[in-house]
Amino acid sequence: MAETEHTHQPPLPAEEDILSPPSPEPLLASVEVESVVEAVEEHHSVVTVVEKEGPLTELPQEPTKTLAEAQQVSITLPEREPTESDKSKPVEDKKIPQSLISFKEESNKVSDLSDSEVKALEDFKFLVQEAVKDQTFTTGTTDLPQEVSIWGVPLLKDDRSDVILLKFLRARDFKVKESFAMLKNTILWRKEFNIEELVDENLGDDLEKVVFMDGHDKEGHPVCYNVYGEFQNKELYNKTFGDEEKRNKFLRWRIQFLERSIRKLDFSPGGINTIFQVSDLKNSPGPGKRELRIATRQALQLLQDNYPEFVAKQVFINVPWWYLAFYTMISPFMTQRTKSKFVFAGPSKTAETLYKYITPEQVPVQYGGLSVDYCECNPEFTSNDPVTEIIVKPATKQTVEIIVNEKCIIVWELRVLGWEVTYSAEYVPNTDSGYTVNIQKPRKMTTADEPVVSSSFKIVELGKILLTIDNPTSKKKKLLYRFKDKPYSD
Repeated sequence: MAETEHTHQPPLPAEEDILSPPSPEPLLASVEVESVVEAVEEHHSVVTVVEKEGPLTELPQEPTKTLAEAQQVSITLPEREPTESDKSKPVEDKKIPQSLISFKEESNKVSDLSDSEVKALEDFKFLVQEAVKDQTFTTGTTDLPQEVSIWGVPLLKDDRSDVILLKFLRARDFKVKESFAMLKNTILWRKEFNIEELVDENLGDDLEKVVFMDGHDKEGHPVCYNVYGEFQNKELYNKTFGDEEKRNKFLRWRIQFLERSIRKLDFSPGGINTIFQVSDLKNSPGPGKRELRIATRQALQLLQDNYPEFVAKQVFINVPWWYLAFYTMISPFMTQRTKSKFVFAGPSKTAETLYKYITPEQVPVQYGGLSVDYCECNPEFTSNDPVTEIIVKPATKQTVEIIVNEKCIIVWELRVLGWEVTYSAEYVPNTDSGYTVNIQKPRKMTTADEPVVSSSFKIVELGKILLTIDNPTSKKKKLLYRFKDKPYSD
């Protein structure tokens, strides 16, 4: 079988910090792309990446030396300066990820509204203005009109107010009176629920693994993960849902988490003011858990009544067989607009589904990505370091060649979803007098192994690093990898 080669540009060093979640504004996006292209051209002389696909073969049993031995006898070559031909080589433009979301979010800019929508907004603003004067939104007694704010945005003070009011209008199909009634009820509920005090209240951290924010989707929406499987822990379940008082505390905690997340959104026209929701149903307590059903129904009703149009997309992953019945039960409590944002994926399609909306470097490791918290235990990569995806066909070998043109330290990490492959890594010098180094001898990787493999190698003699994945199975596999080069001095 002939080998096919695809040359790619290398990822940029983390310190340049150029790549960031794509902006929904075309102007900003074009500026980012130009910066990336310019930086890649400058960085091109350090490394080149070649991806090769071939049939499975036995690895040659060539004599090798240990990493330490090879570095002791290796020949240090002078650094190669970039040539004019290097600088003039064209750089393939990186495509900005396109949203695959079926539900298209409407613009929140007044200039993009239809005439009827503009009129509805103006009528709505008039009703709000009169209500503020008449103190319709207040529950106490006062002689002066009070400023009314919601999610930290004062109503009718600037164009952020229009964005807020449009959420209520869209939730009620631009029916002004119904939208006003919803806004009024929401403001009164917020006072009754003491939202402003709740935001700063300490409700503990028992549920920090149940609901958490991590990364952004391809359009820049923050992503919120809801992990219901955590409630398999009986102690946590009883502590959260054991009686009505505990369920009310859970409800307050969930509202607090949402409020804090919403206040980080951008309510300016054209800004990101919705959240991408992911609900993980793996090992989720079944429909027989009455306490969970009650709490879920209460939360759903409160969120739908008082937090309109804050979900960009709702993706359910690891969906079990029984959930369809449960969904049928709660579906009548949802609007058709809400249900149109839903996506469902079974266990085998979880990572694939998330990749449609979120890049792998933004997806947490437990869901098939490479996103981990930047810390001392993981000092090399962040969610801003891009990941390359490759499909490894059945019964084939995929090799990633990192050709190094300057002395440096190469750091990489990779994973194959579901593993069941053999992984190896070696360094091959350019000169015949050098030694091939087995950085990682062929190792069979299974689902029980660590999800991500990380390694590094110091290049003191120019050559290439070969990362090889042998897929002996009858199924195609997805390989994710990224690397960077770091300078070093003798």
